[in-house]
Amino acid sequence: MPGIVGLITKMPPQQAEAELLRMVAALRHESFYTTGTWTDESLGVYVGWVARQNSFSDSMPVNNEKGDVSLVFSGEEYPAPMTVCDLQAGGHSIDARSSSYLVHLYEEDPTFPACLNGMFHGLLTDRTQGTSTLFNDRYGMHPVYLHESKEAFYFAAEAKAILAVHPELRTADPRGLGEFVACSCVLDNRTIFENIRVLPQGSAWVFSHGEIQRKNTYFYPREWEEQDALEPEMYYQALRDVFSRNLPRYFSGHERAAMTLTGGLDTRAIMAWRKASQGELPCYTFGGMYRDCEDVRVARRVASQCQQTHEVITIGDEFLTHFPHYAERSVYLTEGGVDVRRSSDLYVSEKAREIAPVKIVGTYGSELIRDAVMLESARPLPGLYSPAFLPYVRLAGDTYTGLRDAHPVTFTAFRQSPWYHHGILALEQSQLSVRSPFLDNDLVRTAFRRPKSIGAQDDVRLRLIREGSPVLGNIRTDRGVSGNSGRLAGATVRGLLEFAFKAEYAYDYGMPQWLARIDHIFAPFRLENLFLGRHKSSHYRRWYRDTLSDYVREILLDSRTLARPYLRQSGVEAVVRGHLRGDRNYTSEIHKILTLELLHRQFFDPEASSRDHSDAPVRRLLRPR
Repeated sequence: MPGIVGLITKMPPQQAEAELLRMVAALRHESFYTTGTWTDESLGVYVGWVARQNSFSDSMPVNNEKGDVSLVFSGEEYPAPMTVCDLQAGGHSIDARSSSYLVHLYEEDPTFPACLNGMFHGLLTDRTQGTSTLFNDRYGMHPVYLHESKEAFYFAAEAKAILAVHPELRTADPRGLGEFVACSCVLDNRTIFENIRVLPQGSAWVFSHGEIQRKNTYFYPREWEEQDALEPEMYYQALRDVFSRNLPRYFSGHERAAMTLTGGLDTRAIMAWRKASQGELPCYTFGGMYRDCEDVRVARRVASQCQQTHEVITIGDEFLTHFPHYAERSVYLTEGGVDVRRSSDLYVSEKAREIAPVKIVGTYGSELIRDAVMLESARPLPGLYSPAFLPYVRLAGDTYTGLRDAHPVTFTAFRQSPWYHHGILALEQSQLSVRSPFLDNDLVRTAFRRPKSIGAQDDVRLRLIREGSPVLGNIRTDRGVSGNSGRLAGATVRGLLEFAFKAEYAYDYGMPQWLARIDHIFAPFRLENLFLGRHKSSHYRRWYRDTLSDYVREILLDSRTLARPYLRQSGVEAVVRGHLRGDRNYTSEIHKILTLELLHRQFFDPEASSRDHSDAPVRRLLRPR
């Protein structure tokens, strides 16, 4: 995804600049990206960037009036309404429509970058101090990959940029792969590469004259954990005030924004308080190929009540026809951040960019407010992985158990979000800017103050929606929550929707093996057609078995795949043949081993380093005046 790359070094400038250009080229994934570089030989700083055209981070670097402070920034920042005005009143020349205010905020606010609000990373060079500071956001949502060698300190928004200049680092870290198998992501700021790590959350590392001086941390979650809990009514009022007050920040800027609307409560709360004028906020929902799912049906009603347009982006035949491209591209872009079932996220993000370059999401809402856990650890299928690899998978389970021993909001915001959600976010951000009001600093800080007396049935989001828009509060969710039906009718609807949800899960990737055998006997009757598509838009159990069977067979029964040291050949063959035959359900296992093989081919095989995935030249080198 777009971001910064670079090295801090004492090596000769010509050598450093050549490496920098190769690093930038490695991140040039799309023709609509802009690129550039900036260097300061005296400080040993060589930094480049890749940005989406016209985004918040386009037009780097930004400099102060004297030219002695320069900032290369990636991501977005959502300031308080008067921040830019106050800086202008202080005598700073600022384009209110750009990110140029950030460099002046550094000059005026000694807490920088702790004062920033958003998902970002950057490198700030202060020549009066003789320092450069590499920093990221407090959640680590806009990651920076790191590698230290004798010659230089390397940093990049994607590990592949570091691999472009150090191909010898294309060595798999078995612990990282074990975590991917167990948790569908890599934990604790590790990567799938043995000698590449991720900058910890809330970091501000200081460099001087080509060397690292201090590894500072500007924020610790315990600062918010130690707040006193509020009484239920005070908690609701605080959450409501923060949400309604800060929501407009996420709709600012010169780019058109659209709402990805679901049938749930998180996006509904945004619509209830945004109160957009007619046609101002286009909405879209992701749908499936079999029927309108509940997300689509409910979202269409919500958009209509809010007088906004609504489109359905269908995950259907076009996606399946190009599945090999999207699967391989998604694995390449995220470097172990997602498995292939998320390749549809890349597909729909391409479609969404045609509607608007900015996407407003409700992601992290239920996770923060309701402690919804998405990051989980699962045991692998017996006989699938080699005995030598299994200890790393078990270690991943132990690591996960230790990480769960934390305040629930700490786990959600500072562990689950940057490690599990980041891969999905990276796919989306490769195409457009993604904004979530639920990861706002003030709102997360308030979420830490939730009273222990709030029970499972006390969902403050329902009250938030009803207070913001009673009309929207009268529309049921995709699972039958809320609505204006009577008690008996409402309970009936919820029961039917819940049954349909669980039945679809059973007929999709959640089908147990005993039921798969029975279902196979009745396959001619296609009972799954009664349930698929009612709640979900992706149906990989059927797709792997039918439409994608040739691709699954070609990749997973290939001699190269079967020879991988972390797999057992007999186990892989049993998984593929059983699932394609239809009397077994190995959807989750195919997700994992297919992703592992694509990772291996794109990053670890000897010929992987010779592939060039960039498609455009890097803009000319810029030097400080």
